This record gives sequence, C-alpha cells and structure tokens, in this order.
Amino acid sequence: MQNSLLRLLALLLALLFAPALAQQQPQQPQPAGPLTLAEVLASSRFHAPQVLEAMARIRGAEGRLLSTQAAFDTVFSADINSRVFGFYDGSNANVRLTQPLPENGGYTYGGYRISSGRFPVYEDEYYTNQAGEVMAGAVFSLLRDRAIDERRFARSLAEADIAIAEADRLMIAIGVQRQALSAYNAWVAAGMRLKVYRDLLDLAETRQAGFRRQVEEGARPRILLTENEQNILRRQTLVVQTEQQLAQAAAALSLYYRAADGTPITPPPSRLPPGLPPLIIPDRIGLDPATIAAARPDLRTLDIRIRQQSQRLALDRNSFLPKLDLKVEASRDLGPIGPGGNSRTPTEGKLGLSLTVPLQQSAARGRLAQTNAEIEAFRQRRRLLEDQIGAEVGQLAIAVSATARLRTIAEDEQDRATTMASAERRRFEAGASDFFLVNVREESAADAQVRALDAAVRQITANAELAAVTADLDALGL
Repeated sequence: MQNSLLRLLALLLALLFAPALAQQQPQQPQPAGPLTLAEVLASSRFHAPQVLEAMARIRGAEGRLLSTQAAFDTVFSADINSRVFGFYDGSNANVRLTQPLPENGGYTYGGYRISSGRFPVYEDEYYTNQAGEVMAGAVFSLLRDRAIDERRFARSLAEADIAIAEADRLMIAIGVQRQALSAYNAWVAAGMRLKVYRDLLDLAETRQAGFRRQVEEGARPRILLTENEQNILRRQTLVVQTEQQLAQAAAALSLYYRAADGTPITPPPSRLPPGLPPLIIPDRIGLDPATIAAARPDLRTLDIRIRQQSQRLALDRNSFLPKLDLKVEASRDLGPIGPGGNSRTPTEGKLGLSLTVPLQQSAARGRLAQTNAEIEAFRQRRRLLEDQIGAEVGQLAIAVSATARLRTIAEDEQDRATTMASAERRRFEAGASDFFLVNVREESAADAQVRALDAAVRQITANAELAAVTADLDALGL
C-alpha cells in the first residue's frame, strides 16, 4: 500500500513539473578551440546593444519618412446637400478625388456630381444633366511652391534623417569594434601575462623540491628553504593578481562577445589563443585627407545637416515669392437635359490664374537670417572636426611608428634577459653563482617578457586606433 502511494505521489509530481522542465532550454555549449578576434568582431558587429539601438533608430527614421508621404496620398471626398422644405426642392451630390503633385505645389483632381429638382438663380451652378457631370482638372504652382513647399521639404528632411541615422549607426559600429578590439587584446594579454608568472612560479616550486632534498642531505643550509618560500609567496601573489586581471578582462570582453540572442558570453581561460592577434595594418591610401573625409560618418552627418539647412533656406526664400497658380479644368454633362437647360450639354474647358502677394515678410526675413546663421555654424563645426581628425591621424601615425620601434627594442631586451637567466641558472647548478642572483635574473627575464608583451599590445592598439579614426571598415571587421 505504501509503495502504491509513493508511486502515485511521484506521478503527480511529474505531471506538475513536466511543463516547467519542458520549457527549460539546455544551455548551448561554447565552441571548442581558441577564441579568435574575428569571432569577437563578428559578434559585436551584429549583437552589441549599441548597434541594435542604432538600427532601431534607422527604422524609426524610415517610419517618419513614411509619415511624410501622407501629404502626397490621394484624398477622396464626398458632399451631399438637399433642401428639406422651402420654395425650392433641389438636391445635389458630388464626389471628388484629389492627388497632390510630387514635384510641384499643385495637385490634380477628378470628380462626378449630379443634381435633381430646382435651385434658385444664385445656385445655378448646382444644375447638371440627368446623368450627372464628370470633371477633371489640375492646379499648378508657377512661383511660390513651384520648386519647394512644406510637403516636399518635410519629405527631404525625413530622407536626410535616414541618412543621418545610417551614418550614426556606422559611427557607433566603429566605436564598438574599436572597444571590442581593445577588450580582446586586454584579455589575451592578461592570459599571456599569467603564463609568464606561472612559469616563474613553477621554477621556484621545482627548485624548492630540490632544495629540500639537499637540506636533508646536509648539502644546503635550511635557511635557503625559507628564502625560496619567500620567493614562492611573492610569485604566487603575482599569479593571483594576474588571474584576477584575466577574470576582469573576460568580463569586459563579454560585453562584445555575445550569443545569437544577445546574451553576454564570458570566455573561459581554456579558450585563450596561444598569442596576440595579427597586426592590423591600416590602408595607407586611407590616410589621404580627402579619403578620410569621404569615409568618416561624423563628417558625412555634418554634410547632410548642411544640405538640410540649405533646403530650409530654399523654403524660406520661397516664402518671399507671390503665390501664382494656374488652373485648368474640363467637364462634361451626361444624359438627357436636366432642369437647368441645355447650356450644360457641351464639353466645357476652363483656364484660370490666381495671384496672392505677401506685403509684409518680417517672419520670413527672420527665418532666413536664422537659417543662414545655422548653415555657417555647421560649416565651422565641420571645419573644426576635420582639423581634429587630421591632428588625431597625425598623432596616431607617429604612435604606430614609435610603438613598432619600442616593440623591437622590448623583444631584444627579452631575448637578452632570457639568455642571462638561463646562463645564471646553469652557473648556480654548477655552484658558481648564488641563489639571490638567480632570482634576480629570473624575475628580470619575466619582467622583460611582460614589457615585450605590453609593447606588442600598444603597437596593435595604435594600429587599431588608426584604422578606427580613418574609418577603415575592412580592418575593423565591418
């Protein structure tokens, strides 16, 4: 009986928790093998939140453009009137389609109207033949609103906003790739630095085992064990500190290395590559000022802003022009003659002009002065940005050259220090050197390795910075 109750309870628990267990998705294992720079750049390019936010802003700008197109939508209108009491019994109805012109401030239209009954003489235009009247016409702006008007200005402004959003997205992507490069190099350098200090610690721990045997045999004083233990503790401190730096660098890298759903991935130490990534060599042709100006998204943004203000300037000048419109229309009544008589039977054609002249333009003059000032401000801002970019490119070009020389010097120093440490260990094993000098040589060799590593990182960083400043998209994985 007890076993039956236990089985029943187990069945009920399985039924209760089965949906929750089914909803749990197994965690996808991380890929095996070293994590490459190309993987990180590809991930940050498509999954970084900053990039996704910029892409959302592009979609928002496209939505605003679609809203401005509403000013050019076809409009349907209808009107019905009927006299319900009084001397006259006339009724009329009309429908009309209006289509704004995309390249002119005017519009085209077409319609149909029909009437019945009688109208007073002052409403004679309501009469139609018995089958109604069809009409078609157009209005063209000849002066004001001919080249530009509020509708077309709003549309061009929205189109430019899309281009600005695209440039902003590219600028953000360049910044993200630059930061991803820096985070990846910091992570790899921390792993390589940890290997240097672990090798240094292994030397001291291996030597300690040998010292212990020699002390037991009476060949070495016991104080040597204490001295080497001090070296081991000091080197263990370096290892622990570097392990902390590696963990922090991995956490920073997870901001750019993400899964397909955008979840940050903290790379484990097992995915550290054996060395630093290849050196990014910026395109030397891209250092030409004209090439940089064409490639930089922030300069492109300012150029678009200037064009936007130029469009606004044209709109402001449009306000000073007289409003002169040309209207053409053709109409034809259908069916038998109605109560209005036979004067409506022939096809009619109309041609007309309307003129409106603004006499005072204080507001338009104020807008014109304001727009001219804004155009000048954008031009000066662009000039300053172009000068800053030129100075930054010059500084980074110097840094690229200097870091290459410093890396060569640091690597030469590393070779000398490693040779000296190996020679000193052999002399110590032969009894021709002392323990203090061996430690000094080993730690000097480790410091030289770390300095060579830091010099290599600085060279890679300087080249990556130059690629970012010159908007070298290929070098940045874009």
